[in-house]
Amino acid sequence: MPVYIAFLRAINVGGHHTVKMEDLRAHFEALGFARVETFIASGNVIFASNARDTAAMATRIQVHLHKALGHEVTTFIRTDAEFAAIARYRPFASALLASAKALNVAFLANPLPAATRKTVMQFTTDIDQFHVHGREVYWLCRKSGSKFSNARFEKTLGIQATFRGFNTIQRLADKFPPSRQSG
Repeated sequence: MPVYIAFLRAINVGGHHTVKMEDLRAHFEALGFARVETFIASGNVIFASNARDTAAMATRIQVHLHKALGHEVTTFIRTDAEFAAIARYRPFASALLASAKALNVAFLANPLPAATRKTVMQFTTDIDQFHVHGREVYWLCRKSGSKFSNARFEKTLGIQATFRGFNTIQRLADKFPPSRQSG
């Protein structure tokens, strides 16, 4: 049975919309998903399903969570193989990564059109650097003082996204490698 990772926007961020992880697991199980696990309390859910249409799954999850929680929870789904590739991908030079304050990844529903990709690159400053790859935007923050935020990203581009720190992505990839998930 294929394994997926759902990245939920607006779960346990800034003290708003707090959801217990056991409740979140129960919501996914109520949708018929198997082997449901959560990873840290920020809206990362690993699950198995025979379904193949990730867009349809995301919509089902969003509708269910909106009804259950009373607020919109935009959902971004990746297969275990896609996620492993995201964790392995290195958009910036090793020396730049080693000296950076943080590396974050924005998960998007769809790849960005060329004009929108150019807009993303306009966020670049002496502190922030960006790289677009597939349905992800990699944001390297070199030092404190960044003015960039998820809210600015979404407002400027007119799309929704959810960001995760690369350390979380690496820990998640280490805990749930594709060879284990695919079996």
